Amino acid sequence: MKKLSILKNPRFRYGSLSTLILCLLLAALIGVNFIFGTLEKKNGWRVDYSFNGITTTGGITQQILDQLPHPVHIYALFPKGQEDGPLMELLDRYAAASDLVSWEQTDIALNPGLLTRYQSDTSETAVSNDSLIVTCEATGRWKVLAPGDFVSLSLDYEAGTFTSAGYTYESRITSAINYVTRSEIPCIQVLQGHNELNEAELAVFTELMTANHFDVQFFSFADQDAVLDPDDTLAILSPMRDFTDEEMEKLTAFAGQGGSFLFTCDYTDPLDQMPNYQALLRSYGFLARDGLVIASAEEAGSYYSDMRIALIPTMLSTDVTYDLVATGVDTLLLVGSRAFEIPGQNDRNLDVSTVLSTGYKAYLRSMSGDLSSLDQKDEDELGPFALSLQARRVTTEGYISRAFVLGCSTVLTDAQIHAMTDSQEFILRVVEFLLDADPVDLNIMAKSALRPQLSVRSVTLGSVLLVALPLSVLAVAFIVLWPRRNR
Repeated sequence: MKKLSILKNPRFRYGSLSTLILCLLLAALIGVNFIFGTLEKKNGWRVDYSFNGITTTGGITQQILDQLPHPVHIYALFPKGQEDGPLMELLDRYAAASDLVSWEQTDIALNPGLLTRYQSDTSETAVSNDSLIVTCEATGRWKVLAPGDFVSLSLDYEAGTFTSAGYTYESRITSAINYVTRSEIPCIQVLQGHNELNEAELAVFTELMTANHFDVQFFSFADQDAVLDPDDTLAILSPMRDFTDEEMEKLTAFAGQGGSFLFTCDYTDPLDQMPNYQALLRSYGFLARDGLVIASAEEAGSYYSDMRIALIPTMLSTDVTYDLVATGVDTLLLVGSRAFEIPGQNDRNLDVSTVLSTGYKAYLRSMSGDLSSLDQKDEDELGPFALSLQARRVTTEGYISRAFVLGCSTVLTDAQIHAMTDSQEFILRVVEFLLDADPVDLNIMAKSALRPQLSVRSVTLGSVLLVALPLSVLAVAFIVLWPRRNR
């Protein structure tokens, strides 16, 4: 009876009811929070409040995702508790934006099979924790993105060091998705066997190409099984020995079927001893000049520092470079360059254009002349000179063969020049022109790594609120308490 009396006690009854209601309310709130959290993650509803919009995707990414031909799965290799928060949230947005994109988090220590499944001798990035593996089962391709791939660097000229300039999460992930789902990968064949630039010397060029989803293969006529495919571009980079007549026949047949060429001719290359190579260049209207181009001291903006053989050329607007020129991405550095004759009148079967040019007061020093001094001499020929040319030639078979020539190979091979100038963007445009391919540069801007400094305008609202909030509390208190002052 005592227990029943306790149950009838109003304190117990109403107190227990209040507690029950409170527990039910808390459970309901937890459930609602879980449901909306799940929906938020699934549909990408979470608002990005970061100062740089690091977890927000743009229109280019959405366009790529809308046109995906195959499903893509992404492995995020992070141990529990050590996740990259912004990256995880960004992957949620990719999955929400397309039903063909999925992702999962896994620890490489708990799933070591990924090490062997997505690692090969030709892979430029090792599989490790804190990385992403972007895969497409339909094409059989994958791309490993290491932590360093998500950071863009800039050169501090005063300190001589590289610093973090921005985060490239969206750019790298979207580019990798585009790569693994492509039906075909453009290929650049690099010719060997004539003392050209070798694989070690072209490591920087190869890394740039593979990072931007081009395949690079080294080709030699000595390999009986090697075949030149006209859909590829053949790179002939500063050969020191001439082609045989048999090799010229193969090169002519390759060009006749619409094959394209990338040439470099350094000023030290013995072109006068390579008549067949010169004939191949002339077939595209490329007439190489003997000697070293020297900038005039009167044109200070045409060379770097006090090095008047380190040329800063003028980039002319052609179909290869028009977007670079329009956006100001046109700074190059040619350290020691050969000149080419500026093309004259084109005919209906050959179209040649100057891409890079010297200043009008530059001059050409013959290799047989005095190279101990760079001061201008009476016998030096005055410019301007072409330092790079592009060409299209209609072959007798009815195909269009493209060619591009550079008078300085360091544009391709020097990592420091790549960091200091716009040479990477330039090289990519050249390769796209030769392969007649769509741009691989998706033009997704890196998100700034540096929080912008506060300005006077940015703190004005905070200052107003800092004063207004206490005053508003005092005003409310006055309104409430004033009528009660005499009670």
